[in-house]
Amino acid sequence: MKRASILLIALVLGIAGCGSGPTAASKIQAKPDGYPLDICVVTGQKLGSMGDPYIIKYQGKTVKFCCSSCIKDFNKDSAKYMSMIDDAEKNKSASTN
Repeated sequence: MKRASILLIALVLGIAGCGSGPTAASKIQAKPDGYPLDICVVTGQKLGSMGDPYIIKYQGKTVKFCCSSCIKDFNKDSAKYMSMIDDAEKNKSASTN
């Protein structure tokens, strides 16, 4: 009986996602998201160099960061960083045409 209770608790905790932290499904992309850079738009660090990238949607566009503190910096001057992303999208589409 005690073993069954422990297994039940483990199952419930696993389903609830306890301990999964910020690397949970919110960071997993099942299909390409259109983000044109392989770097953090704030620091220029290679995405994944500091662990799983932090991903947000801003005005309908995907933005990726190397760490959570970059999101604060992005929010201080989002127009600057979105301009960088827009330029990268234009360059990417020009190079594929």
